[in-house]
Amino acid sequence: LHCRRGRLSGRIVETEAYPVGDAAGHAFRDETPSIRSLFLARGYAYVYFTYGSCFMMNVSSEGPGVGAGVLLRALEPLEGIRLMERRRGTNRLLDLARGPGRLAQAMDIDKRYDGADLCAGGKLWLGSGVRRAGQIGASIRIGITRDVHLLHRFYEYGSPFVSGPKRLRE
Repeated sequence: LHCRRGRLSGRIVETEAYPVGDAAGHAFRDETPSIRSLFLARGYAYVYFTYGSCFMMNVSSEGPGVGAGVLLRALEPLEGIRLMERRRGTNRLLDLARGPGRLAQAMDIDKRYDGADLCAGGKLWLGSGVRRAGQIGASIRIGITRDVHLLHRFYEYGSPFVSGPKRLRE
């Protein structure tokens, strides 16, 4: 992310998938104005406010008109760490972007990025990895009440930046 104070970046180390037909996904009941960006082509940001306190971001994952996405749950901070610390109010590196709300706050992601093309090279974009990912683990998703049995949470095994209970990251 490019902001007026510098560049913020990180390696994505944890995601959750919400595929077509998933009862836990925001797109399950069909398109509405508030979730329109989830129905864009692959690679668009769907940013929403939740729990009355934080923003979260999904990346749309299907073709135009098909609602599905991948929630960004955690990242390993790489650049702009001092800016992230100020935004988060902590200098504890492991807690800067561990969890989707913390990630959005650290990266200054809010509703202004809803619908942004993350592949177009604007202020917010997804790029290629700075190093290969380690072994990928899978588990149940965190904090949902529908389709809880599905193994749709993916994380870099052994990364200290992964969120959630210890039993779900080992």
